[in-house]
Amino acid sequence: MRLAERLMRTTRRQPAPALHLEPVASEDARTGNAPHGTEDDAQAHADVYGHLQLDPDGLDQNQGQDQGRGDGMPQAPRLGASGLNARSHLSAVPPAATVGMAIQPDTARLDAPDEADTAPIPRVPVNDATLFRAPRPESAPVSESATLAAPRADAPEAQPADAQATQAGQTGKSRPSARPAARPASAEQVCDVTTLTLHGDHYYEIRARLQDRLLEMMDLAAAESLPPDRLAAEISRLVEKLLREEFRQAPLNAQEQRQLVEDIRDEVMGLGPLEPLLRDPTVNDILVNNYRMVYVERRGKLIRVNTRFLDDDHLRKIIDRIVARIGRRVDEASPMVDARLADGSRVNAIIPPLALDGPSLSIRRFSKDPLELEDLIRFGALTPEMGEVLRGIVKARLNIIVSGGTGSGKTTMLNCLSRFVPHDERIVTIEDAAELQLKQDHVVRLETRPANIEGHGQVTARDLVKNCLRMRPDRIIVGEVRSGEVLDMLQAMNTGHDGSLTTIHANTPRDCLMRLETMVAMAGLNIGTLSLKRYIASAVDVIIQVSRLADGSRKMTSLSEITGMEGDAITMQDIFTFEQTGVDENGKVQGRFRSGGIRPRFAPRLAAMGIELGGALFDPGLSQ
Repeated sequence: MRLAERLMRTTRRQPAPALHLEPVASEDARTGNAPHGTEDDAQAHADVYGHLQLDPDGLDQNQGQDQGRGDGMPQAPRLGASGLNARSHLSAVPPAATVGMAIQPDTARLDAPDEADTAPIPRVPVNDATLFRAPRPESAPVSESATLAAPRADAPEAQPADAQATQAGQTGKSRPSARPAARPASAEQVCDVTTLTLHGDHYYEIRARLQDRLLEMMDLAAAESLPPDRLAAEISRLVEKLLREEFRQAPLNAQEQRQLVEDIRDEVMGLGPLEPLLRDPTVNDILVNNYRMVYVERRGKLIRVNTRFLDDDHLRKIIDRIVARIGRRVDEASPMVDARLADGSRVNAIIPPLALDGPSLSIRRFSKDPLELEDLIRFGALTPEMGEVLRGIVKARLNIIVSGGTGSGKTTMLNCLSRFVPHDERIVTIEDAAELQLKQDHVVRLETRPANIEGHGQVTARDLVKNCLRMRPDRIIVGEVRSGEVLDMLQAMNTGHDGSLTTIHANTPRDCLMRLETMVAMAGLNIGTLSLKRYIASAVDVIIQVSRLADGSRKMTSLSEITGMEGDAITMQDIFTFEQTGVDENGKVQGRFRSGGIRPRFAPRLAAMGIELGGALFDPGLSQ
């Protein structure tokens, strides 16, 4: 997709919200020594905020100096890199001041005589239409270190509180007395600015406007010819330049500015807000419920993260970008789509009108370095003895079905089993969205295709299974059987393509057999129930059941062998099982793996391939 399109598609052209700062009530008002909301009080606040100058860097540069003041001046909440007092809140940008200043009302002098205000410092007029774009007025130079107007040279010096009281008694005028220095804010009073701005609408509005300017500055034709690392460096350079020259009044601290550079780079070159999650190796699933609500799965637990999109349109553009890469589409006529990312991650998206709360996106991630059987043993998903049997049944070319629920690790197990396929065998894989990560060289990968906008051109898994039988495969691996393709898969298993593998959604091995029967019926084959069961029993050798337990861990809960028919029922025996015994105080599932104590009927087939299974593997007393 061209860079211009990607930039324009993710930019909102709406006026930025204003930032209003609610002044903190005086100490007297908080302690009850003065009435709240009086006209004098309002005028005093107006006097304070009417003399504000702007700090172009938006940081608390005088904070360290002010904390140790000994002149009796009060400390008040400030907005800067360190935090925002909880008594002030950030909701909009003041219409009469450029955003990004560090506001320090504590340095305002309420006791200065009125004569000192004869030459007030002009305020910077900025409205929504010119926010962050208006040049700084020449008549209002801004000091790099001060955030308030310095008092005039001829202004009287501030007097101590007792002197003010004496003077007030002599003149008959009441003057506000100096308050004691404010106590340091407690943990409850301080709100982290990073958290606040990263979740505030103004941060995303600044990002959209900055992206607009970036689009105007970039030579898009030249940018498209740059290698990715050069392009990333150029984008970072331009964004940093804009922040220094045109957006220095934006209310962003140094950390937020760095985050802004990364966000825009991810938006231009990747998948926007999803990129940090995709770079996180601990994230297994990314679940976008709507543009403001994103969850991830880490170590089996769902956690809500601070990631968000600008709006529904922004999320929709990211979805379009994902599906366009593999030639698919999602629109009102086809509001659901399965896709994949370049790293093999599986993607499902659904949009309105089917998704009532806006577009929704689900990403199932896979490690760049796929797990191997030794990793599963180390994680406690199975025992070394079970791993030895799995290695043997793959090498001996038994037909295997991996059964399990959603997120139980079926594809991971299938990837692990595929490692034991000899490299001199030809493998054909069939998937709806390619996600298998085979290490062999002699692999042909096939993927289904949905119908186009006219309703033509659909290629189903069943079509591909039929076609792959003409491709001289040694092994057929179907990512998942969901419908009538199971009939063609069973036919392949029964016609010389031994060693085929597939997965199916089912909670137990017995449920797996029932689902196979149901899906064969979906193929429209007019066959009796008994004949169908015999067909399944002769085609399938082993069912591996995997499960996701209550604590989020995955385990191989059973390894079952199909032994044949008894009457009108398919018979099977469990070689290994996992027995759950309880849950500890931390919520971790406790249990043990047990051997069924039965030597499997497929043992002679393994022996014929030179694979010997020791009798101790099937000792009924074996448990771990």
